[in-house]
Parts: sequence; structure tokens; C-alpha cells
Amino acid sequence: MNAGGSAPEDRGARPTGDEMLARVSADDAAERGRLRLYLGMAPGVGKTYRMLEEGHRRIERGTDVVVGFVEVHGRPRTQALLEGLEVVPRLRVEYQGVQVEEMDTDAIIARHPAVALIDELAHTNVPGSAREKRWQDVELIRDAGIDVISTCNVQHLESVADAVATIVGAPVNERVPDEVVEGADEVELVDMSPHALRQRIRHGNVYPPERARVALERFFTEPNLTALRELSLRFVTRAVDEKLEEIVSEQGLGRLRPVSERVLVVVDDRLISRRALRRGATLASALGAGLTAAVIVTPAIERLAFDRARDLQEHLDYALDLGADIVQHPARDLVAGLVELGRSLRVTHVVLGREARAGLAGRFAPSLPDQLLRLMPEIEVHLVGEGVPGS
Repeated sequence: MNAGGSAPEDRGARPTGDEMLARVSADDAAERGRLRLYLGMAPGVGKTYRMLEEGHRRIERGTDVVVGFVEVHGRPRTQALLEGLEVVPRLRVEYQGVQVEEMDTDAIIARHPAVALIDELAHTNVPGSAREKRWQDVELIRDAGIDVISTCNVQHLESVADAVATIVGAPVNERVPDEVVEGADEVELVDMSPHALRQRIRHGNVYPPERARVALERFFTEPNLTALRELSLRFVTRAVDEKLEEIVSEQGLGRLRPVSERVLVVVDDRLISRRALRRGATLASALGAGLTAAVIVTPAIERLAFDRARDLQEHLDYALDLGADIVQHPARDLVAGLVELGRSLRVTHVVLGREARAGLAGRFAPSLPDQLLRLMPEIEVHLVGEGVPGS
């Protein structure tokens, strides 16, 4: 991957496991289309413009390119770039007595170009359409072996949409599952400083004058755009780091220190797991690192009583709320499991709650942090105490 809303019920519209298996099997017969995505911090940074420019470059190289769907939003320079590009006619859908234009997915597949330019990946199709979301249409087009070049704003990523809603004070109703974006073959960030974007809006290059003032006062404030830009940069940086880690692993360099930061929090049924998770989330945010909540499934964990198992599940639910990936790793004991998992995930930081050490054997035996540092000297161990009551 290169650097360069909908409500929760949308999850039900994603491909099922059987559909994904069928998709993989189909790859044997025909190669699936690639996805190149232009990602931006907000409308107006130039994603559609860049997409159309790329369409022209590919045509000049002899590639068969069509415009599946592009929304120019009345921007003259973007409109001008449509000249010389073949545009697949839109599908007209009647909704509540009004004719609405949507992308004609079937027509694109029937035309079967090498590349389709499709704007606004997060778009919600009009009710009554064959598929609810445009990203689902794009997946179907890719299944037909057609490459797709598309656009998306960072606020539409499912994992950050709620945070963006808090930042800007408005709900994000159109969302794209992270796995769709993360599964893109190429993601290029279309970057622009908040000041430059606000200047574009003031000059009428994004919205007509009557809308520009309201936009600048509401969504496109300097603090909002700064936060959105930070989210965009973090997403693309994380994607690049993950790709680099894959390359390092494939080249057999797994014994080298990881090239990006990764935080692993050890979770069990104890209340201290909550504090460990909070500390891990804060650390991951500060480092721009991935966050993993890990349960080492030892025989002791498997024998947990019902109420303690319920506590463990509540901690895992809390970890999901913090944006952590959840991993349950079976092992003969905690130390062996953490070493195995830490090495496989190439973690750089381990966060765990302080263990109770009772009796002489406990006092003189090596502590868990000591054992981890002896076996994985390349990591940092963060030990979290109980804290004050109610913390």
C-alpha cells in the first residue's frame, strides 16, 4: 500500500464467508481487479481531480478506461477533465416520485474496460438499488476482473467515523469498512494544509459563494481540518508500516527489530486489565502504533468460572471500544504464550497489570516482566498498578 455514514446495520450487507470463499475460488479462473484509492482529509482537496488526471495518463498509455461515476460538484476544472473520457451512462432509479441517477454497475461490467474511474467509495445508493453501498458495487466490478480507481475521505472510514463525529459535531452517516480500504492495492494520500484548503473554499473553488461561508464556519474550521489531516496521515502511515513489516517478514528478516511500533496489552479477568487497556491505548495513540489486546488461553483461563469469564468478556468489549485488535492465543503458560505471540506480531511494547506475588516461592521466583525481558530483550514492558479506588 502506497502513501501518497452508514449505521451499524451496514455490517450485515458485507459479503458472507461463503461469498468470500467463492471469491477466492474465482481467482483461479480470472484475476480480480485491483483497487487504487485516493484518500483525502476532507472534500475539496483534489481527489477527484487526481483520479481523472490518472485516467487521462492511462489512456495515453493505451489503457481502456471508462468513467463509471464521477461527481464534479460544479467545479469547472474538474468538469473540464471529463473531456476525452468515455462515460458509462448512469442508471435512473425512481425514489419517492423522483428520478435519481446512480452508477450502472451492470453496464460497467458488460462494457468490461481495463479500468473504471468511480468516485465517492462511501456513497449510499438510493433505496431500491441492487446493493446498498457503492463500495459493494466496486467489489462486484473488481470480481469481474476490472481495475477500479476510486476516492474516499478519511471521515468515512468505519474505525474513525465516530471520532470524527465527535470532532466536527455532526454524525458521519456514510461509512466504508476499514477492511475494504486496507485491502486496496494502492492508497495515495491527497494532502493539503488546512489553511490552503480554507483558501480554496474562500476563492469559490470548492463550493459556490453562498455555501462557502457556512462551510468555513462549520465543518471546515481550522481545528476540524487539522484533526482530520492528522487522522489521514496516521492511517496512511500505519498502512505503510504494515506493508513494510510484511516485506521484512517475507525477506526472512524477522529477527531484526520491528520497523514500526506495536503495543500489546495482556488481558485477563482481573479489573486491572481495564487500567492496562487504557494505558495501552494512550501509549499507542502517542506512538501512532497499532493496539492489540491479547488473551493468553492457558488451562487456567479455560477453567474460569462463569462470573470471571463474564468479566474477561467485558474487558474484551472495552478493548474493542478503544480500537484494539483482539487476539486469543492458546499456550501452555502465560510466559510461553506471550513470547510466541509477541514475536509473531513483532510487538515493541507489552502492557500488563501487576501480578499478585504471594508466599516465599512467589517472592523469589522471577517476575513476569523479568521473564519477558530476558526472553525478548528488544521489547519494552509497561507494568500497571492497581491505582486508587475507582480509577
